Amino acid sequence: MKIRRPYVVMISEVTVDGKLTLKRGMSSKIIMSVMDEEADIYLHRERARSDAIMVGCNTIKIDNSYLTVRYIEGANPIRVIPCSNADLPLDSNVLKGDAPTIIAVSEAAKEENVEHIRSMGVEVWICGERKVDLVLLLEKLFERGVKRLMLEGGPTLAWEMINKRLIDEVKLIHMPFIVGGWDTPTLFGGEGVGELNKVIHAELERYFLCGKHLITEYRVVYQ
Repeated sequence: MKIRRPYVVMISEVTVDGKLTLKRGMSSKIIMSVMDEEADIYLHRERARSDAIMVGCNTIKIDNSYLTVRYIEGANPIRVIPCSNADLPLDSNVLKGDAPTIIAVSEAAKEENVEHIRSMGVEVWICGERKVDLVLLLEKLFERGVKRLMLEGGPTLAWEMINKRLIDEVKLIHMPFIVGGWDTPTLFGGEGVGELNKVIHAELERYFLCGKHLITEYRVVYQ
C-alpha cells in the first residue's frame, strides 16, 4: 500500500570493504575523523537540504552524534531518533536543545524514561506497541511537513527501513582503506534477503571524486 511519507535518502561513509567502523561497538566518528573537508561539506550540505535527519538509538549511544549542520551555512534539520524503550542516555548531544528533536518510542517504554526525555524540552512521539512502527513514524513526519528525510544509520535501522521499502536513494562516501573483521558492522544489518531473487536492486545515478573520496549515488529499485 502506498503511504504518504517523506522522500528518504540514506547517506553513509563506508570503507572499501563496506564497513562502518573499525570494530563492533566502536564509534563511526573514528573513521569520519579522517574524511577530507570536501567530503564533510558534502555531508553537511545534504543535511541542510533535508527537513529531518534520522539515526538509530544504538548509534546515538555509541557515537553521541550532534546531527547538526556545521561545515556550511544552513538550518539544522529536525533530529529523529527511533528508541523503542526510551532508554536514550540523558547526556546525549541530541537532547541539548540546539536543534528541534523528536524521540519516537513504543507504548512499552517506561513512563519514567519518557518523562525524563520530555523534561529536557524534547518531543516524544509514541509510535507502535512493542517497538517503533517505522511506517507510522514516517507518516507522522510527513504530516508534520517533513518532505525529505536523511537517514544516517546504523545498520539495524537501515535494514528495517529498506526491508519495508522506505528508502529511495543511497549515497555513499567511500573511505580509501580496508578494515576487515568478521562482525564489524556493514551498511545494512538484519537477517538479509537470503535468496538471489529477493535482492534489492540499486541503479547508479552519479559518481564523482570529492577530495580523496569517491562518492556514489544510487536510486533504490524495488521489484
